[in-house]
Amino acid sequence: MDPVIFIAHLFNGILMIAMPIVLGIYLTRKFKYSWRLWWIGAATFVISQVGHIPFNRLVEPLVRINILPSLPQEWKLPATAVWLGLSAGLWEETVRYAVYRWWAKDARTWRKGVLLGAGHGGIEAILLGILVLYSYVQLVAIYNLDLSTIVSPDQLVTIQQAVKIYWSSPWYVDLLGAVERAFAIPTQIALSVLVLQVFTKRHIRWLFIAILWHAAIDAGVYYLSITYGAFIAEGSLVLVALVDIVILVVFYRPDPVPTPSPNGEPLPVLPVSLPPIVQMETPEDLEQTRYN
Repeated sequence: MDPVIFIAHLFNGILMIAMPIVLGIYLTRKFKYSWRLWWIGAATFVISQVGHIPFNRLVEPLVRINILPSLPQEWKLPATAVWLGLSAGLWEETVRYAVYRWWAKDARTWRKGVLLGAGHGGIEAILLGILVLYSYVQLVAIYNLDLSTIVSPDQLVTIQQAVKIYWSSPWYVDLLGAVERAFAIPTQIALSVLVLQVFTKRHIRWLFIAILWHAAIDAGVYYLSITYGAFIAEGSLVLVALVDIVILVVFYRPDPVPTPSPNGEPLPVLPVSLPPIVQMETPEDLEQTRYN
């Protein structure tokens, strides 16, 4: 086993887990918030996948059977890419909207939107990193084993080829998973800020913009990866990251601060005293108290 490839596979999984954790620590300290919003963002991703994954498994075969055969061959791949992109965008952004509306009702500032997005993209990276490390441990365990003793004959050739490809790929290819997550997290943050505009600007069009931006990214990466390979697909994420930065800059608003008093301290909120309510006496009340 090449030790460089051995380390690269391990480092890929560790990076995918470590990057979002480090970012979460940085943001919570910089913004002086607790981890609550980060975890709400993480729950947003998990909830969306609870619906998204079964939905794709149920509907995608119907799309391939009923729609794709009727299309020209050159349109089948773009149609699949658009379908997968729209499915991801609809599920994740609709759930994100619902979380803003009914759960994170206090998240109405740019910083809180950023922290929610960091949790959304962060937990996605962490879960994928765990899967990467799980696969790594399995492949290390069977590296010196005779696969014919643990795999059925009809699967032996396929498994042998997969293992060979895994341990023979260049080290920089092994790190593509971490690179992709490094670009995906800012995208989730930008999408979180876009959906936040539904509530700060009070217009639903921002939800549809977020859905379309999410769908365009996923569809484009899928199409490029199939057509031109992983490096071109990952390279396109650089352009996506630039757009994400523009989104974050355009919608940046500082958090509101309390008005300071002359000595530099926030003005206290004083209780308001209301005058007592005067109850008008009725003729019956006067009659009852006539001889008292």
